[in-house]
This record gives sequence, structure tokens and C-alpha cells, in this order.
Amino acid sequence: MQKVQIFDPALCCSSGVCGTDVDQKLVDFSADVDWAKQSGLQIERFNLAQQPLAFADNTAVKGLLGRSGEAALPITLVDGEVAFAGRYPTRDDLARWLGTAAAVPEAPDAAAGSCCSGGACC
Repeated sequence: MQKVQIFDPALCCSSGVCGTDVDQKLVDFSADVDWAKQSGLQIERFNLAQQPLAFADNTAVKGLLGRSGEAALPITLVDGEVAFAGRYPTRDDLARWLGTAAAVPEAPDAAAGSCCSGGACC
């Protein structure tokens, strides 16, 4: 199993999903991380505001930040190697590292009798 480390920009809390102005990308990514962890992927997240030494102690992260600045964040390492910089991995990326297909719930099909009928949804 691969080890994934996410180095987040400075966030107000460990997931960034707090406060009154929540970024939907962080909400989606947090759900994807929960899914991947439940599926067995080892994921660690580091927040620049709360764990700056983790950034300074990691040679790959420190070097990338030295070259590109905070624009490189978030940084994703897989087994110690930079996989992504400047964006979060998708659920498909996480699934690939798990060695499985992403389990994305399908939207209800209105033609197949979804819960929405007559213009009113449940």
C-alpha cells in the first residue's frame, strides 16, 4: 500500500472545512480523503499554519516551496515523491493509489423513477 502525504496551505483547522466561508473544493477533498482512508489508504495531512516543521523537515516539500513559494501548495507526496503541486488529488487519483476504481455515487436517473417527480424533490 502506498503512503500519501498532503501538505496543505495555512488553513484555519486541520481540514480547512470550518468557519463561515468554506471552500467547496476542500469539502469535496475532505470527503474523498475520508473515503480513501476507509478503503485502506494511508494518508497524512500537514497544515502549514499548525505544523510548519513538517514542511521544513521534508526535503522535497522544502525545495519545491523554495522554488515556487506558496503557489506550490497543496503538495501531494506518494511514497516520498512529489505527485502533485498546486492542486489536490482527485478521488480517481486516490483510487489509483489504492489500486481500485473510485466509488462515486451515481446521480438518480429521472427517467428511471428517481425521487423527484412532478417538479418536487424529496
